[in-house]
Amino acid sequence: MAVAPVNMVRRVVEYAVTQIPRNKIDLGIPNYGYDWPLPYVQGETAATTIGNIQAVQIAAANGARIQFDETAQTPYFNYTAEDGIRHEVWFEDVRSMNAKFSLFEEFGLRGMGYWQVMRLFLANWVLLESRFNIIKQG
Repeated sequence: MAVAPVNMVRRVVEYAVTQIPRNKIDLGIPNYGYDWPLPYVQGETAATTIGNIQAVQIAAANGARIQFDETAQTPYFNYTAEDGIRHEVWFEDVRSMNAKFSLFEEFGLRGMGYWQVMRLFLANWVLLESRFNIIKQG
């Protein structure tokens, strides 16, 4: 499934604001994806962590059609690797990040923070700057 499906993140935030003041809650935003070999076996199958751009490159290299899960608000695709193993990839894009940004605004949380800022995803920074007034402190 998605790294941080917005429907599940919403459930966590809805609960969190009943227990913690909103001005003390930061929303974590993933900046990565997972490439899962199939079939998935709980406790045995391990995914490879990939960057968002890398996910699109894998899809292109394997002729996979990127789809969008409306409930999770997250892109994903399936492909078969050269070794014949099927894979399912879930990652973040501007649509999924935008959905999480909307949750942040809707609930009036204190802030947001990225998990894994070392993976370059320029579109994210463009989206962030277009949605929010960024004040750089020096």
